[in-house]
Amino acid sequence: MNLFYQFSTLVVPSLAIAEDDKPTGNEDEDESKFYKKAQDYWKKIPATIDGVLGGYGHISYTDIRGSEKFLRSIFQLDDAPKTKRALDCGAGIGRITKELLINFFEKVDLVEQNEDFVKKAPDIIGKTDRLGSLYVSGLQNFEPEHKYDVIWSQWVLGHLTDGDFIKFFITCRNALAENGVIIIKENVTSTPEIQLDEEDSSVTRPLNMLLELLARAGLKPIQTQTQTGFPKQLFPVKMIALKPIDKKES
Repeated sequence: MNLFYQFSTLVVPSLAIAEDDKPTGNEDEDESKFYKKAQDYWKKIPATIDGVLGGYGHISYTDIRGSEKFLRSIFQLDDAPKTKRALDCGAGIGRITKELLINFFEKVDLVEQNEDFVKKAPDIIGKTDRLGSLYVSGLQNFEPEHKYDVIWSQWVLGHLTDGDFIKFFITCRNALAENGVIIIKENVTSTPEIQLDEEDSSVTRPLNMLLELLARAGLKPIQTQTQTGFPKQLFPVKMIALKPIDKKES
């Protein structure tokens, strides 16, 4: 997902489709186009920090420091998660795993739809016994094999339709270990409208829509923070820690 402001086509919440990919009337076909366009975009992106951050590789340090501070605050909670296993969603080349998660958890699994990125990740992360399973999968199709203390999802949720967003987080909710927490870090619009990035086939949602979709997945926010120190031309970025409203599967 590109990090900078896009004043492009506004789209309906149910499915993000660019002007040149208008709905055909077949919902499955439209969703397939939406995902295929994103896959094609990321296949062309180099497996580098600058590549996965859309040319903003220089913000990585600030991003990680903000994430580390937020994660440490979660570990200060009375019912804090344990540190046995984490999942890095939309992991790319493993930037967040290497710079953040692997410093806190005994094992970190990665899920990423771009096979080239997944193959590159072990080289980027370096030799460690903390790297767990690597999954080549879109989040809309991912089925976890483990229970997780923390599930981290950053700059990837705009590639999911609303229906798959909800489905994915129900899956994540049911994959949490005792006291487990889901953390998302995402761009949000500064207006009530969704904004579409036609280049990489992703959407940026307003904060209230993110929270509404998460609630529909049975999740409630327990802590929220705004990332600071980014260039002004970037979208606002929110970090949200979530826990299940209840343990029942929807």
